[in-house]
Amino acid sequence: MPTPLTQGRISEEIAEQREAYTKAVAAGTPGRSHPDRGYAPYRSSVLRHPGKPLVAVHDPEAVELYGPVFGVTDVTALDHDLTRRHRGEPLGERIRVTGRVLDRDGRPVRGQLVEVWQANASGRYAHQRDDHPAPLDPNFDGVGRCLTDDQGAYEFVTVKPGAYPWRNHVNAWRPAHIHFSLFGNAFTQRLITQMYFPGDPLFAYDPILQSVTDDSARRRLVATYDHDLSTPEWSLGYRWDIVLDGPAATWIEEGR
Repeated sequence: MPTPLTQGRISEEIAEQREAYTKAVAAGTPGRSHPDRGYAPYRSSVLRHPGKPLVAVHDPEAVELYGPVFGVTDVTALDHDLTRRHRGEPLGERIRVTGRVLDRDGRPVRGQLVEVWQANASGRYAHQRDDHPAPLDPNFDGVGRCLTDDQGAYEFVTVKPGAYPWRNHVNAWRPAHIHFSLFGNAFTQRLITQMYFPGDPLFAYDPILQSVTDDSARRRLVATYDHDLSTPEWSLGYRWDIVLDGPAATWIEEGR
C-alpha cells in the first residue's frame, strides 16, 4: 500500500514552494498575486487545471450576446440574509459581512451580482455529496446573493462557518471560509474566490490558501473584523473588499 500523505509532508512542500518563490522574487522575478495552477501541495489542482491551449474565440461579439443581465427584480429582499431563509433561527455565531467590489483604479463596480455559499457552523454543506459526520442545520442552507449598490457595496448576514475535513491528505482541515462568486457583463467574466477569517490557526496547514504564495496577496483574502459593523447583542461585523483586476486583484479560482 502507498504511504499515507501526511500533513507534515504537505507542510514541507508548502515551505519549499514559498522558499522557491521568495528566491525568485529576490532574483528579480516580478511578484505574482495568483498561484501556479498546478500547485503540488494541493493535489487535485494538478489534475484539474487546463492542460491544453485555450480555444480561440473567432467571434467575440457573439459571446457577448449571452452575457448575464441581472436587476433588482432578480434578487429578493431576503436573498442577502442567510439567517432568514427558513422558519427557525440557524445555529452558530451570527455575522455581517460587507465590503465593496472595485476595479483596478478603485472605482466601484455597480449592479454586480454577488453570490455566496458556505458550510454551516458545524462545518457541513447542505449538499448530498458532503458526507462529513457533522450535523446538518435544518434552518440553514448556506447560499445567498445580492447586487452591489451605486458605491459597489454588498452585504450578507449569515453565521460563521466551521472548519471541515477534506481528503487532500491525512488529517487535512480547511479553515473557515465563505465562497464568493461575481458576475461581470458576460458569463466569461465570472469570478470565484474565497474569504477567510482573521486569526484562523489552520491557515499555515491549508494548501489551498497557501497556494497563494505571495504574502500580500494572501493577506487580501482575509477579512478584517470591524467593531463598528457589529450590532449590539446580535452580530459581529467583518469587512472584505474585492478587487477585480490589476496589481491588487483578489485571488480568483481560475482553472481550478
